[in-house]
Amino acid sequence: MSKTLFVSRHPATIEWAKMKGLAIDAWVEHLDESVLLNHGDHIVGTLPINIVEALNSKGVMYSHFSLNLKKELRGKELTMEELLSCQPRLDGYTVTRMV
Repeated sequence: MSKTLFVSRHPATIEWAKMKGLAIDAWVEHLDESVLLNHGDHIVGTLPINIVEALNSKGVMYSHFSLNLKKELRGKELTMEELLSCQPRLDGYTVTRMV
C-alpha cells in the first residue's frame, strides 16, 4: 500500500496543506533516509533536486510546495496571510540526472 508524506517544518505550510484537505499519511519535519519508501509512494515538500532524483529513481512521486516568494519575505517564517499572498501550490516533478 502506498503512502504520502508531507515534509515541512513551517507551521503555515502545514496549516495550508491541512486546509486543502490533502490526504497525508505522515507529517515530518525532515525526510529521514531510514524511512522505507517504495514505488508508488508520494512525497510532498520542498526538497533538494538531488534528493528528488534519488526518490524518482525508486519510483517515488514528488510534489514540490511552490511559492511566488517576494524578496522581502525571504528568510523569514511566513504567517498564513503572507503565505497565501505568495500563491502557494503543488507542482509535480520528475527529475533525471544527466551524466
